[in-house]
Amino acid sequence: MSMVQEFFRRDRVFDIMVPKVVEGLDLSHGTVLYMEDVSVAFDGFKAINELNFYVNAGELRCLIGPNGAGKTTMMDIITGKTRPDNGACWFGSRMNLLQMSEPEIAQAGIGRKFQQPTVFEHHSVFENLELSMAGPKGVWPTLRARIGASQRARIDEVLELIGLVEDAQRQAGALSHGQKQWLEIGMLLMQNPLLLLVDEPAAGMTHQEMERTVELLTSLAGEHSVVVVEHDMDFVRALNSRVTVLHQGSVLAEGSMDQVQSDPKVVEVYLGE
Repeated sequence: MSMVQEFFRRDRVFDIMVPKVVEGLDLSHGTVLYMEDVSVAFDGFKAINELNFYVNAGELRCLIGPNGAGKTTMMDIITGKTRPDNGACWFGSRMNLLQMSEPEIAQAGIGRKFQQPTVFEHHSVFENLELSMAGPKGVWPTLRARIGASQRARIDEVLELIGLVEDAQRQAGALSHGQKQWLEIGMLLMQNPLLLLVDEPAAGMTHQEMERTVELLTSLAGEHSVVVVEHDMDFVRALNSRVTVLHQGSVLAEGSMDQVQSDPKVVEVYLGE
């Protein structure tokens, strides 16, 4: 399979979209994501139940909860994969995500990283970042593309950020699991997202890789808003951010890690299991 063919296969299967900041995005109120009274049921089971969830611009937020709490469904709603039965979901204060398609949502600046890294394993780290760069993705633009100085500078900047400068020409398939996770985060960053949804980044990592991932995600906050779904409580504590606990599709508790860990309701349904 050629590099171009593999790209379009990935584009179709893994929903890698080309972002651009859409006119009309209003962050003047300081909130990048609003979810209000959102509910969705599957075969009578309420996966999300009158959920209210807000993320501030530039915030790093952790989302925890037992299996079946609704974390994945919530992210599916934000990215347009699932339509709720009722409620509101806004990006900024003017962009109604429930009236937008998946490509439009990605183009607006919402990027999602799934738990298992999905990189182009037979191509170099540099090529992975190059393919993920914002810009025209038709067949001919991709074939004729020539990387410019500003684009190379952006790739170099992201390589530095994700800690893979020395691995730039290495095949992605030869990277460790943690390095693949960092590369995929870098591929999202090449698309200039304002909001990143990151699913269980610490899963399968060594302790050293987890420490580096904490540094990476922490460094992204401010310029980006980052929502991290995670089960590893040590990792969540190391991120030192506001934590939201989901249970049965609703917010059970919210606050610092110390606050939610000492909440009797949280202990009963999750941390005390």
